[in-house]
Amino acid sequence: MTHPTNHTLATLLVSCTDRTGLVAALSNFVFLHDGNIMDADQHAEDADDGGQFFMRLVWDISGFRMDRAGIAKALGDLARQFELTWQLTYSDVRSKVVVFASKTPHCLYDLLLRQQLSELKGDIVAIVSNHRDLEGVAGHFGVPFHHLPIDADDKSGGEAAQERLLATFGADLVVLARYMQILSPAFVSRWHGRIINIHHSFLPAFVGAKPYHQAKLRGVKIIGATAHYVTSELDQGPIIEQDVTRVSHRDEVDDLVRKGRDLERQVLSRAVKAHLDRRVLISGNRTIVFED
Repeated sequence: MTHPTNHTLATLLVSCTDRTGLVAALSNFVFLHDGNIMDADQHAEDADDGGQFFMRLVWDISGFRMDRAGIAKALGDLARQFELTWQLTYSDVRSKVVVFASKTPHCLYDLLLRQQLSELKGDIVAIVSNHRDLEGVAGHFGVPFHHLPIDADDKSGGEAAQERLLATFGADLVVLARYMQILSPAFVSRWHGRIINIHHSFLPAFVGAKPYHQAKLRGVKIIGATAHYVTSELDQGPIIEQDVTRVSHRDEVDDLVRKGRDLERQVLSRAVKAHLDRRVLISGNRTIVFED
């Protein structure tokens, strides 16, 4: 749905146990304060699937008869009444994104190009790498580049430097654009739901090293890519976006890598866009992704 570009929009994400009256209460809240609902999407599970309710509500606050502190208080009251978990964001407050990458450039290029084309509702404020290979990419797009090498004997020191940098930039989201280092459980815990990774496989198949070599040996007919939130369990976090492409016995490993790169950059960018659009809700080890 197209929204007015000169109006400020509020986006509310809600999850709770499904019950009657919730949609009416939220819609009525917007109506009573002269808000204009621009988009509303919801999903309710059957009791056998958990009985949870999820909703995304977007409204124009240009004429809203309540300030942001008042909105937060009113939603807090509704949250207590309906036992909601909720997140509220505004379109005039842009998320700050820091991209971690190692040597492979395709995912980083795609994200930076989408930012240059104003396709992302957020700003890539820095690129962090354990190598210098991508410094020229950052320079081309005018984004600060920070080389933070990782010492295998002092990974905690390296992560502490990363944390300081993230604090300096006021980062809201970390994107791992083929960053070939495993983050510690402590780091991941502090950034729960705010680290997105791209995996060069249609998870859960072919985890680990050289997935395209594994795929070639198994004679697969499709290959894929998966973007997911990072958890302490390697490559097992809630999946945001996936895609596949067909391959055949005629494809060599280099062909699989080339086709895989195309998938990786597209899938990662779609996942980052969905997160920045506030269209993703985490529920346990899965996600609810509302359509664009």
